Amino acid sequence: MNTRTSVLTGTALAVALGAGTFGAVSAGAAQAETAPAAAAAATAKKDGGEDEKNFTTTTHLTVDAATRAAQAALEAAQKENQKVTVAVVDRNGNTIVTLRGDGAGPQSYESAQRKAFTAVSWNAPTSVLAGRLAQTPNLKDIPGTLFLGGGTPVQAKGAPVAGIGVAGAPSGDLDEKYAKAGADSLAK
Repeated sequence: MNTRTSVLTGTALAVALGAGTFGAVSAGAAQAETAPAAAAAATAKKDGGEDEKNFTTTTHLTVDAATRAAQAALEAAQKENQKVTVAVVDRNGNTIVTLRGDGAGPQSYESAQRKAFTAVSWNAPTSVLAGRLAQTPNLKDIPGTLFLGGGTPVQAKGAPVAGIGVAGAPSGDLDEKYAKAGADSLAK
């Protein structure tokens, strides 16, 4: 064997042994890292579950339920010849569904969404929140809110899961009456 062949053969052998050793060390390290993780998972499950320690569970309104609630609110308004828009938002204030009734004013679309957002954000009817403006007038400066009657929260186990906002009737009291009709329809 010439020198060049000997060097190449030796280098190839060293690389092969090194790769095998590295692979064995890597596999051993992976097993060592997996063992504490498996033990921690077993402990977490024994102690009540990993989900209970690190995560929360929330309840959300389905699209079907949001649509039924919006329709019930719209129908309550139509029975009294009111032209309104109804918006239903989720716990985070994201719109699930909006129904604009025939003849509802252009301002009613955004107003309904903002009332729904306000109601779910504070877990209270917007008529109640409007009363708080006397003590805290800066509340009205919070983006996306509207402190006028017409929004009501939807609750599950006392926690807000959605908001229903209605806008377009001649008074906030009427808007809120229709929003409540939508929320009440979910209990049926």
